[in-house]
Amino acid sequence: MALNLASQTARNVISKIPQISSVSIRQKSEHGHGGHEEPKRDLINHSRVRGIDILRNPKLNKGTAFTLKERQLMGLHGLVPPCVRTMEEQTIRVLTNFSKRSSDLDRFIYLMALQDRNEKLFYKVLSDNVEQMMPIVYTPTVGLACQQYGVVFRRPRGLFISIKDKGHIYEILCNWPERNVKAIVVTDGERILGLGDLGAYGMGIPVGKLSLYTALGGIHPSKCLPILLDVGTNNKKLHEDPLYIGRAQNRVTGPEYDEFIDEFMTAVAKRYGYSCLIQFEDFGNHNAFRFLEKYRNKYCTFNDDIQGTAAVAAAGVFASLRITGKKLTDNKFLFLGAGEASIGIANLLALAMTECGISIEEARSKIWLIDSKGLLVKTRPGGAVSGHKKDFLKDFKHLTNLEEIVNELKPTALIGAAAMPGAFNENVLRSMAKFNKRPVIFALSNPTSMSECTAAEAYTLTEGRAVFASGSPFPPFTLNGKTFHSGQGNNSYIFPGVALGVVTCGVRHISESIFLRAAQKLAEQVTDDNLAEGRLYPPLNQIQDVSLKIATGLAEYVYKNGMASAYPEPTDKEAYIRSFMYDTDYECFEPETWDWPDN
Repeated sequence: MALNLASQTARNVISKIPQISSVSIRQKSEHGHGGHEEPKRDLINHSRVRGIDILRNPKLNKGTAFTLKERQLMGLHGLVPPCVRTMEEQTIRVLTNFSKRSSDLDRFIYLMALQDRNEKLFYKVLSDNVEQMMPIVYTPTVGLACQQYGVVFRRPRGLFISIKDKGHIYEILCNWPERNVKAIVVTDGERILGLGDLGAYGMGIPVGKLSLYTALGGIHPSKCLPILLDVGTNNKKLHEDPLYIGRAQNRVTGPEYDEFIDEFMTAVAKRYGYSCLIQFEDFGNHNAFRFLEKYRNKYCTFNDDIQGTAAVAAAGVFASLRITGKKLTDNKFLFLGAGEASIGIANLLALAMTECGISIEEARSKIWLIDSKGLLVKTRPGGAVSGHKKDFLKDFKHLTNLEEIVNELKPTALIGAAAMPGAFNENVLRSMAKFNKRPVIFALSNPTSMSECTAAEAYTLTEGRAVFASGSPFPPFTLNGKTFHSGQGNNSYIFPGVALGVVTCGVRHISESIFLRAAQKLAEQVTDDNLAEGRLYPPLNQIQDVSLKIATGLAEYVYKNGMASAYPEPTDKEAYIRSFMYDTDYECFEPETWDWPDN
């Protein structure tokens, strides 16, 4: 009798829901910026979803956390076990399962399955256990997951747009169910981390990046869209891989490729507006720089490999000055590598030095780069260098051996971003320690297998005097009774906060100055206690607060400099940004808790 009464009540409530406009029930920010409205109640927004379809929808599914009343009203009674568990109890189950997995790749697969099943619980676990989960959902495990993507692939996430879809990209974007996308991460898979051309397997990077947009930056997952542009791959092994999910043909290049990218950018602006953030990720060097220059003044876009890496590395350099006691302009920087990452870091450091009062030419004179042919000098054989490398050419003899170059130049800081594992060998590290009281050593290549040296090597071979940071995480290392917690120069310290600030303030074009301000804001959050432990970055478990502070600092900057389009300007910018951030707590779907419309 009671169950029949509950069922009748459910029918009465559900019969009312389809008549309610999903647009009329919205959660506006207290500042009245309608452009970032969020659904007030997911149940009403998905009003025709009921029963088993709710459990199959990761945005609505709460699993065993549905209350008895919710189960009766929503047609779930009997479809889930009778016990009712809180999110905290569910989290314990997730962490138990996570710890029982035999490998990091298995843990990655488990977490992706959780994301496909219960979105709120996935982001709750990720945001509350950042230090434990980050190496799994991002570097270094995401690199292995991309290499094995044909095996780990379960359910498509995001959009796969093929070169064969040229002429129809807008229509494909319209197939995506969310109409108010604010942030896109896109790759063509040509240069995945330090692993090379992985083609369509590179989709793991946009998916992973955007999960961090939400977990670390608080951007609502419905506003995020991962995209893989499949133009083929030159990786012959993938052509022969029976599990490969992309076009098993050589890459399309030249005018056809450029027209494809142009159409993609135009289609995004048409579908989601020119304020939609487009983050380029893991494009080849030859395309990354030219696309950044080509699109940055027309669209809201940035390249994380160039600018995000630059900002996080620059922040580490700024923090290191408090250890070495040097001014930024007193340093001599030597880069192993002259690709996207190294050029991006070099340019941002040069910009920072100009703010210290020196000319851009003098700033560049303090920065030396090594590419595959040796030191960037005007006298080297093989013809002129191209692109942004020209800015860092020196009048100096041509050298190719890293040990010899270090001994000749005696740099204060050695930065590796060339994916040359072991390049910072014993002789190189001992030389750096000989020339510097506190040598700055950054081994930034990802994943861990590509790192120029390990934390243990850096500390041991410099007698514990190295100021060390890496691109992938290393465990704490103890030397002579002192434990060093080396800092991971992870882009996730930068791009979630930058994206949050850009999206909430309506920044239309992202200048280099924005990344410099983000780097400075990140460095400000490194405490003296952090430095004493060997950290050049705040602990990962503080990264959500770091992102909020970066976004708030950027809000102050862009409003002051006329770069924001969201008006009126909020008085309390931190509170304003907080009002947009994703809440990982479950919604309550009991009718008496709903905010019904007035009419």
